[in-house]
Formats: sequence, C-alpha cells, structure tokens
Amino acid sequence: MLYYLFEYLEKTYQLPGASLFGYISFRAAVAIIFSLLVTAVLGKRIIAMLQRYQMGETIRDLGLEGQQEKAGTPTMGGLMIIFGTLIPVLLLTKLDNIYIILLIVTTVWMGLIGFLDDYLKVKKKDKAGLKGRFKIVGQLSLGLLVGAVLYFHPDVTIRQQMDVGGAFMQEEKSAKTTIPLFKNNEFDYSDVIAWAGDGAADYAWLIFIPAVIFIITAVSNGANLTDGVDGLAAGTASISVLTLGVFAWVSGNIIFADYLNVMYIPQISEVVVFVAAFVGSLVGFLWYNAYPAQVFMGDTGSLTIGGIIAVLALAVRKELLIPILCGVFLIENLSVVLQVGYFKYTKKKFGEGKRIFKMAPLHHHYQKLGYHESKIVSRFWIVAIMLAIISLVTLKVR
Repeated sequence: MLYYLFEYLEKTYQLPGASLFGYISFRAAVAIIFSLLVTAVLGKRIIAMLQRYQMGETIRDLGLEGQQEKAGTPTMGGLMIIFGTLIPVLLLTKLDNIYIILLIVTTVWMGLIGFLDDYLKVKKKDKAGLKGRFKIVGQLSLGLLVGAVLYFHPDVTIRQQMDVGGAFMQEEKSAKTTIPLFKNNEFDYSDVIAWAGDGAADYAWLIFIPAVIFIITAVSNGANLTDGVDGLAAGTASISVLTLGVFAWVSGNIIFADYLNVMYIPQISEVVVFVAAFVGSLVGFLWYNAYPAQVFMGDTGSLTIGGIIAVLALAVRKELLIPILCGVFLIENLSVVLQVGYFKYTKKKFGEGKRIFKMAPLHHHYQKLGYHESKIVSRFWIVAIMLAIISLVTLKVR
C-alpha cells in the first residue's frame, strides 16, 4: 500500500525521497526493521492475550530435564510471526505480484491450519488436536493450488541464457528447475514423461503438481517436528529463509543472473521484500522464544514456517536444494521415520520393539543424553549456517 502511495506521489508531485520505494533494497531494509518492531510491540500484547485466555501449553512427561517447568507457557505464538510478516508485506510490496500473492495465501492458509490444531489441543483439551487427515487435506489443497498457479499462471516465467553470446532469451513458460552441483544444472519436469511421445510435455503438470504437493507437505511437517526446543525452529528457519532471499535477489537481477549464469526469473525480486519481513518476524519472535521461552510458536507458527519455506524454494526454482538447505528439518523428519519404522520392524520380527535413538525427533535424543537445550539449539544453528553456506556455494560450484 505504501509502495503505491509513494509511487503516486513520485509521479504526480515529484515528492523528494518518494522514489526510494521503487528500490527493492530500500523496501527490504524497511521491511525487516518494521517487522522487528511490529513483532516486538505485538509480542507482549499477544502473550498477554494468550495468558488471559489460558492458552497455555500442556506438557507430556517425557522424562526430559526442565520439561515440566514449561507447563502453562502460552502457545500460538506463531501469530506474532504471521502478523509480523503480513503487516510489512501488505504495506511495502507490489500486491499484484503473483509470487507475493502466493506467499500471502500460504501464510494465511497454513496459519489457519496450525491455529485450529493449537486451539483444539489447548482450549478444547483434545490432545490429538486437528485430526491428521484434515491437516493433510489442508496441506494437499495448498500444494494443489500453489502447483497449479506456478505451472499455469502467465506471469510465472523464466528467461534463460543462450549458448552463443550469453544473451537472455525471451520470457517463456517452463517447468524447468535447478539441479545443484551440476554444470548443465537444469531439470525439466516434462522430461519425466518424454517417453510418452510428441505432446507429452503439455502434461508435465501431472508430474510437477504432485511434486509441489509432496514438497510443501514434507517441509511443513519437518518444521513442525523441529519445533520442540526453545528457539530451534525459528532460528534454523531464519537462516534458511535468508539464504532463499539471496537466491531470489540473484535470480531476479538480470546482471547477477548473467554473471553467475543462472536462470533469470522476472518479478521474483519482489520476494526479497517478503523474505526481509519474514526474517524480521522470526528474529523478533526469538526475542520471546529464546531459552527460557516466554511463548511457544505452536503449530500456528511451525506449519506456517514450513509452508513459506517450501513455496519460496519452489518460486526461485531451488526445490531440489531443499535437502541441503533445510537439512535440519530433514534429519528431524528422518529421525522420526527411522525410529518408528525400526521399532515396528523389530517388534514384528523379534516380538519386542527396539529403538535407534533414545527419543525422536533428534533434538530430544540429545536431551536424553544430558545436553542442555541451549547447547543443542546453538549447535543446530551452526549446522544450519554450514548448510546455508553450502547452498550458496552451489551458485558457482557445478
């Protein structure tokens, strides 16, 4: 909204300084500061409101040190992240940008699913929360919407460099994405069904949309599992999101896209402002969520974080980089899958279930080993930073 206001003032009255809002870098800087302020100011009020309505977390006794002291800590703190992101985004971005629209829809959609889950758990005292099938349906529906928009919408285009001279071709609709660490690092989803003959490429959406659904579901659930220790999910997510912001800035800048020989994605640079606001809200949330936490994000925050990261990665065509970039989410997810799978296998084969880890997800395993949760969080952050650096290196190492 402010973007359009200052654009009007610049064109009509040549207001000094109004032209600054035309620059992505300026609006991103304002967004991150504004987001931090919004989260800090709203944070106290949201925590007070959650306490007033007795939205305290019910803690199951898992035998972890310091666990019971957290009982009654307000949950649904993800509302701080959502408002801290959406308010600056609505004020500072071009709201007709298809990528911004998708990210706003994702934020609200996943936020509502998480909110319902938290509300049922805390207020209605239903330990199961929102039934798993309804949660999955919500994630699948969002994946279907995002996949369809990214595949069919006319504004979702790319421009590739020609082999001769390095000039960019005209904008084109394409189902291509980037394969990290490979020299000719482009993968076209239509290649999967090329065996079907001429015209098969027109049905690449049959591969692309299910892939989008899987990615959004997997990443959102991974973020959800990572949210189990104070500051862990918000800290690791902010590192991943900031990295995706760099990819968006590079892919949306024709000069840097040319220099790095990467896919140029028109209009994607606007996503940098969203990323700035999102990172600001995550860091602002950490002010209250760092050990000892004054508030938990709950599924309201964790599902939203995972959904946004997935859509960002898909928008900048870096979804195949997710196993590296979101490695912390991946190992948390895998630890649960391996733990459950191995327990069921050994119980069926030997009559007694055995475990690989002392507890899953993985951060609880380290808690069982006696590590303080602050040390666990710090080390997971370090791992996340290392993975982010490796992800950025893929811009040049192929």
